Amino acid sequence: MARALTSTDRYVALNRKARHNYAIEETLETGIVLIGSEVKSLRLGHCSLNDSYATEKDGELYLFNTHIAEYASSQENHHTTRPRKLLIHHREMDRLFGAVKRGGMTLVPLAVYFNDRGIAKVSLGLAKGKRKFDKRATEKARAWRRQKERLLKERS
Repeated sequence: MARALTSTDRYVALNRKARHNYAIEETLETGIVLIGSEVKSLRLGHCSLNDSYATEKDGELYLFNTHIAEYASSQENHHTTRPRKLLIHHREMDRLFGAVKRGGMTLVPLAVYFNDRGIAKVSLGLAKGKRKFDKRATEKARAWRRQKERLLKERS
């Protein structure tokens, strides 16, 4: 008997370093253009978002350096790190490109997942790079929050 997908099961890949290296200002969901062997490989969970980024190419939004492993039993496989087109409305795309050009922001993929209808989606974050002292401050705040929860748990 097959079990239903839960919200934690649907994620294929998460970019955990993104939230450490960038301050995420805004997130948005985009579609992604894939070929058959890529979809099959994603369903097996063979995807990595390390060093991935999204940028403009020929007036369209593309995802670069995303590694989707080759599907084992396919005769015609795909190139593992080829640029993949992201599907987004033009008005939204123009707003993102403006923020990237004006504000020194970057588009970072946060997650690849399948939505409720089984369609592959990419969660993009409009982000600004953190400096080393920003990363230390975030880590310090996280450690203090954990310690505070531990102390409150001991007292109750």
